[in-house]
Amino acid sequence: MASSMSLKLACLVVLCLVVGAHLAEGAITCGQVTSSLAPCIPYLKGSGGAVPPPCCNGIRALNSAAQTTPDRQAACNCIKSASASITGINYGLASALPGKCGVNIPYKISPSTDCNSVR
Repeated sequence: MASSMSLKLACLVVLCLVVGAHLAEGAITCGQVTSSLAPCIPYLKGSGGAVPPPCCNGIRALNSAAQTTPDRQAACNCIKSASASITGINYGLASALPGKCGVNIPYKISPSTDCNSVR
C-alpha cells in the first residue's frame, strides 16, 4: 500500500514538473517587457523625432516573444502597469511607436487599454 501511494506521489510530482516547465517556457515576464522597452522611455517622454534604434529593436524582440494570446495579454498588462508608473509619457507617441518600428501589435499602448480583450 505504501509503495502504491509513493508511486502516485511520484507521478504527481513529475506531472507538476512537466506542466510547470511548459508554462514557464512560454510565459513572458514583466522583467522582459521592461528591459525590452526601457530604451523607448526617453523618446516617449520627449517631443518625438527619430525613434532610437535600440527602442525599435526592443519592440521587435518583444513582439517576437509574445506569440500566444496569454503572452500578448501579459505583455499588455506589463506595459500598462509600467506606463502608469512613469510620469511624462506622451501616449500619442506611445500609440504610434509600434508602427514607426514596423511592428503591428493587437492593442493600443495606453493606460486605458483592456488587456483581457487582446487576442
